[in-house]
Amino acid sequence: MKSYLLAFVPLVLLGFQREHPSESQHFSSDQPTVLVPTASQKEVEKVVTTILSSYHYRRMPLDDSLSSKVWTNYLKEVDNGKAYLLASDVQAFEKYRYQIDDYLQAGNLTPAYDLFNLFMKRFHERMAYVSKLTDKPFDFSKDESYETNRDKAQWANSTAELDDLWRKIVKSQALDYKLQGKKDTAIYRLIKDRYVNLDKQTSKVKSDYVFQSFMNSFAEVIDPHTSYMAPPDASRFKDEMAQSFEGIGATLTPENDYTKIRELVPGGPAMKSGQVRENDRIVGVAQGTNGQMVDVVGWALDDVVKLIRGPKGTTVRLNILKPDALPGSQPHEIKIVRDKVKLEDGVAKAEIVPMTYGNKEYRMGVITLPGFYQNFEEMRKGDKDYTSTSRDVQRFLEQFKQAKVDGVVLDLRYNGGGSLDEAIKLTGLFIKDGPVVQVKDAMGRIDADDDPDPQQVYAGPLAVIVNRFSASASEIFAGAIQDYKRGLVIGGTTYGKGTVQQLLDLNQFLPKETEKVGLLKMTRAKFYRITGSSTQHKGVTPDIELPSRFSAEEFGESSQPTALPWDQIKPSVFTEYTNVDPKTLEKLRTKYNERYKADPDLLRLTAEVSDFQKNKDKTLLSLNEANRRKEMEEAKKRKDELAKLGEGKPNPYEVVLLGDKLTQLGTAGGGMPGQDVASADIRQKMKENFISKFKEDAELKESIRILADWISLK
Repeated sequence: MKSYLLAFVPLVLLGFQREHPSESQHFSSDQPTVLVPTASQKEVEKVVTTILSSYHYRRMPLDDSLSSKVWTNYLKEVDNGKAYLLASDVQAFEKYRYQIDDYLQAGNLTPAYDLFNLFMKRFHERMAYVSKLTDKPFDFSKDESYETNRDKAQWANSTAELDDLWRKIVKSQALDYKLQGKKDTAIYRLIKDRYVNLDKQTSKVKSDYVFQSFMNSFAEVIDPHTSYMAPPDASRFKDEMAQSFEGIGATLTPENDYTKIRELVPGGPAMKSGQVRENDRIVGVAQGTNGQMVDVVGWALDDVVKLIRGPKGTTVRLNILKPDALPGSQPHEIKIVRDKVKLEDGVAKAEIVPMTYGNKEYRMGVITLPGFYQNFEEMRKGDKDYTSTSRDVQRFLEQFKQAKVDGVVLDLRYNGGGSLDEAIKLTGLFIKDGPVVQVKDAMGRIDADDDPDPQQVYAGPLAVIVNRFSASASEIFAGAIQDYKRGLVIGGTTYGKGTVQQLLDLNQFLPKETEKVGLLKMTRAKFYRITGSSTQHKGVTPDIELPSRFSAEEFGESSQPTALPWDQIKPSVFTEYTNVDPKTLEKLRTKYNERYKADPDLLRLTAEVSDFQKNKDKTLLSLNEANRRKEMEEAKKRKDELAKLGEGKPNPYEVVLLGDKLTQLGTAGGGMPGQDVASADIRQKMKENFISKFKEDAELKESIRILADWISLK
């Protein structure tokens, strides 16, 4: 069996070193350093171009069409918000648009560096203008607005147009602070500090950043999961994959002026807190319970990381903006106690959940699986007790059988994937034998991977919960369970990532280079369900679909313009089970539709999704204080209304969690079957967290109801 890694690889873009500001600091008046490419970067450019054009799964020709797309991408990389460069600047570089393919093959980086150096000149001009805006207060009674979606904007034709744009940008930020209750003197000090920070960290940009940005502008034209990591990022990536650290357990990435949570380390303090999610934006950091909140908008990523990380047992406070927060929304403060964080903590956890529903009592086994993990090094050394997803889940399933659970729920929401080997073995716990997935490489060769163990550990009712953030190995598992009709797949359509990436150390292609030159992550194969259908683009469509905020067009592989296409190959030979037949599915959907119209949890979920869909395209932000306060009051009123939905009325579909009977099996640790590696304190904390989250988790409650309906039909 071939081993592949099926996962989103978290990329942390290059950060910059920056001194912390004081009130005496000012904007730099020095001329920006002119950046030039190094000799090794020119060689790396040629090597990467050769590899991607010859060995990538998609053999894309180096021609004028590709050249134009690369240049468009690079313009977005340099000035994504069209807030610095003038239309005349952009036009002056149009001469390069159809020559980039030639420059890539020749190792010529002149256009990339010339454009970036011009950007730096324009950047400092903007910072000089911003410094003047903080000298006097704004008039928030004036009726004007700011368009936050800069994709709709054209390049400015004059400096006066940019001046007006930046006046509105800064005014909007000042109004945000004012609505938080800050005084005028504090508002303008905070804004000045914000742009001092931005000026300083941008002034210290290195050549590596420019080169990485340009190479990724090329790589992303070929495939959204192909990318280049310059030496600083490559080193950080390797360190974080191999070592533990003390902090909150989150992978961060810069996004415009914000620091965004790209991924939560499973089992880490941030994930356990239940207070943060992927794509949340961190806008402030404070130390301890009483430390001053430091505004970090515009800060370098490395500096934000330094503030957030800290010794085990200490507290950090964060100001968070949710990814669906409307423009002008206020951040909320959370507290997280730092702890020792290990990537190995991303393991399965399980509960035996007693509940009543429809005048019946059920005992459901719930397994939450954050990723498909496997300790390759332990396995390579022959350690028979090596850590793996399938071993841990098998232990839980055996405990479930001993406890005589009525059904099992496997929660794959937010599971970005991992080891294909483990996805195959996990599927094998629920089927007797047969193929699980097909793999096609760049040469068109197809291999089918079968369940390696004829033992069927669990044959009872099974529900698999997925959402738009379930990807790669999660889709292989959910797709196989659905194709075999072995269990119910419930939730939202999955991400649609049906590709696998290979990580290449570029020094192996440049043996004379004494310094590190970076890593290339390149798509090399595609995965297919046993029906022959690719998971690429389409993902896995649930048997019963719950309301979701994110559509395929908005988030997922289908939202990526350069994603590989969906296709299909010849199906494998396999035998379906009789667990899920069309008549059963129809009955379950009918029962779900009845609840959908009356259950408060589902009504609330549907209303929240509807509100999000209505508001997500509202990008025109009022700069009038009275109007903004009115919008805030209306949003709060709506939130209160949703919270009271169904209050005081009997709910015939109520799921009552019998919390006192809840059995917390703890977190798996890869030990021998039956070994409980979680301490009593950890189990108690996890039990409390589960009960608290269960009350708010409409998707989990409905999935359990659907599973209970299925059990009652048997």
